[in-house]
Amino acid sequence: MQYIEIQATEINRELFEHFQRHQIVNQCWRKVDEQWCIKDAPFTDDWNEEEYSELIACLKNTITSGGIVLGAFSNGMLKGFFSVEPALFGKNKEYLDLSAIHVSEDMRGKGIGKKLFELAKIWAKEHGAKKLYISAHSALESQAFYRAMGCCEAQEYNLFHVEKEPYDCQLECTL
Repeated sequence: MQYIEIQATEINRELFEHFQRHQIVNQCWRKVDEQWCIKDAPFTDDWNEEEYSELIACLKNTITSGGIVLGAFSNGMLKGFFSVEPALFGKNKEYLDLSAIHVSEDMRGKGIGKKLFELAKIWAKEHGAKKLYISAHSALESQAFYRAMGCCEAQEYNLFHVEKEPYDCQLECTL
């Protein structure tokens, strides 16, 4: 596996040709009366063409504004990636936003997500952050990954993310 920083000019639909964004979700974490609990919430998460277009625009914006998109490549094919936004935020300007981290379905369970997360933490720390902020999918499997990476509930919620994805879990990871 090669881990390579991706340039804005390289981000297009073809980059994702061999990337499988597919996840069958049965249960999710939900906050009910200020308590976290597991709820049945079955659905299949799979990006359509409109969502790929939005992703591509967001990733290009991340890079052109000074952030990073880093990919995990196997035989020249993208099999995982993360993006970190460049602007520090929070009342103490200590957070950088891990705006995306995904591993292709055919490559999950091989340590790629862990390596990508570690590289995202290094980049964020080098760019002045004390914490990585993650608005994370609430699926049990996704949350298990973030907990294994040392994440916990964010002390300070980013309202942009809460409004955009109200079912996401707002997490942080100390760097």
